[in-house]
Amino acid sequence: MIRHIVHLRFDAEVTDAQKDGLFCELSDLRGEVDGILDFQFRKNISVETHLVRDFLDMFWFDFRDENVRDAYLENRVHKEIGERIVEKLNGGLNGIFVCDIEI
Repeated sequence: MIRHIVHLRFDAEVTDAQKDGLFCELSDLRGEVDGILDFQFRKNISVETHLVRDFLDMFWFDFRDENVRDAYLENRVHKEIGERIVEKLNGGLNGIFVCDIEI
């Protein structure tokens, strides 16, 4: 199983409702890509604020395997949502950090 973890640094004016809407759209990808096992999103509650560097939101997908991850990455709907997310990030692409791990 592959866990795809994404940390986000949203612009200050992006509301929680806007974030929730984007996360709900991402969650709906479970119906788009066969093999997505789970989707979660959370707030970063670390007290090590000097290390957090304003990456205050995160989400992750659990994929059955690398093939599912790769299908997700190439999915048209995923790319459209991703573009909208990047537009709302502080620093654009510099406001995102991605990590994939094997579980």
